[in-house]
Amino acid sequence: MSPTGRPPSALHSVIWLGDLHFRMPDDKRGREKQARDADRRQRERDIHVRLERWDETEPPVEAAALDDFETELAAFSFPRTGAELVEAVGEREVESPEGTERVADVLPETDTETFDSPAAVRARVQRPTVGAAMKAILEAGAELRHDPLDDSKRTAYEKTLRALKAIDADDEDEGVAVIRDWVVEQIRDRERLPDSRAVRREAAEFCRANGYEVRKNDWLGV
Repeated sequence: MSPTGRPPSALHSVIWLGDLHFRMPDDKRGREKQARDADRRQRERDIHVRLERWDETEPPVEAAALDDFETELAAFSFPRTGAELVEAVGEREVESPEGTERVADVLPETDTETFDSPAAVRARVQRPTVGAAMKAILEAGAELRHDPLDDSKRTAYEKTLRALKAIDADDEDEGVAVIRDWVVEQIRDRERLPDSRAVRREAAEFCRANGYEVRKNDWLGV
């Protein structure tokens, strides 16, 4: 018997359980952090998936019109920055449902925006109205070295612009231009990127002020 009056095996059991109890808080915090990080990454992936599945809000440039362009891009090594691509193929023109578009008018001329493949460039060029608006925002945001635009916020901005582009009654795409200019103004005046929810709210206010319906379950229904 031990001095405690308990069998040695029972004493060892108490020590082991106490040790386990002592370590659990650190292990639990670590698991919780991993779970939070995994959840955040999943939410970001979900945003990208939802954007990719988003209804066609802008008539895309015909695939045939971009096949030669993508083949031309395949001659370059990737990844490449927007600035490098504008220098290399910026004067290239593609036919869209709304007219002839220069690649330089759609791709951001910055070193902070990187394209991983010809397909990524094609995706941006394929919808020039939203692409041109994102170009203005990305070029303004490139000046904010302390507040870089992350993938999640970039995707939310683009989805907001696509939602505005989808308004059939807005034939002149005024909503896209208004929100583009508002975001750029926020960047320059406040020297920071506006919160994605604030961008959605501003877009919703534009819609309501102009008589465009915004349902509560819409992307702009904030």
